[in-house]
Amino acid sequence: MRAEDDKRDSQGRGGHVPVMLDRVLELLAPALSGPAPVVVDANLGLGGHAEALLAAHPALHLVGIDRDPTAIERSTARLAPYADRITLVKAVSDELTEVLAEVGHPRINGVLFDLGVSSPQLDEAERGFAYSYDAPLDMRMDGEQELTAEIVVNTYPVPELIRILRDYGEERFAPRVAHLIGKERAKEAITSTKRLAEIVREAIPAATRRTGGNPAKRTFQALRIEVNGELTALERALPAALDALTLGGRVVVLAYHSLEDRLTKRVLAARTKETGPPGLPVPLPAHQPRFALLTRGAELPSEEEIARNPRAASARCRAAERIREAVDEE
Repeated sequence: MRAEDDKRDSQGRGGHVPVMLDRVLELLAPALSGPAPVVVDANLGLGGHAEALLAAHPALHLVGIDRDPTAIERSTARLAPYADRITLVKAVSDELTEVLAEVGHPRINGVLFDLGVSSPQLDEAERGFAYSYDAPLDMRMDGEQELTAEIVVNTYPVPELIRILRDYGEERFAPRVAHLIGKERAKEAITSTKRLAEIVREAIPAATRRTGGNPAKRTFQALRIEVNGELTALERALPAALDALTLGGRVVVLAYHSLEDRLTKRVLAARTKETGPPGLPVPLPAHQPRFALLTRGAELPSEEEIARNPRAASARCRAAERIREAVDEE
């Protein structure tokens, strides 16, 4: 599960700092050196990365996207000094193409994906993201959507719960957890994070519970991903972002669990390899890669950063640059 980065403040106000900020700035800087660059922060959060990018590039226009109205509200206040250089939109990241068309920036110079859950969502108990608080089973990033974790837990068939826990939580005891949820919800609806955490703990073998942190973390991750469609959104949003990049444009992705990171790796690998038949003496232009990787594997935060911000511990950074336009664009 993502260590849920602290996005609250690049200056440390409130004790929160954006994850791998210096590296993000370094990776995006070459793409933002032109006369009127445009960058997209596809998971705006509290605007820590956005603030630092705007401060570093006086000509930059930033398009910020977040599905959470609270994030939009707080980022609007935080980024007020740059009000004439920002466009903030309440939307899901996979609506990126439509958002860019609406704001008049169909091609962009850079894009940042800072995935997962932001600090306000974790730290505000009533939102039900964390097993460390007793709260209603909610987990919605956008409070206006209908699907909640309570609905998933109490109405999904047990086989579907097993799939979600196994695929999204990588929970090796998914059948045990799902079957116990099914048994307990038949007695009484499961409506609180505390009750769900108790059920998961009971389902996990005692020997396993003694290691690896809270036994509920994988179940909570799985439910959060299901409720918010996080992997589905990334699967659509990342290719759309790559398509929108101009020549020399760059994408940076901060992932916080292996599912996000593997999906990112797969999408970037597909865009950075030749697609022509093997054995040709000269690669055909149509099959040459359009992108090049900027990171060797997934880069990790430094030990110093983790000591300063423990929630950065699970961060994985990957980046790529557009090195060639598509043939039909040349």
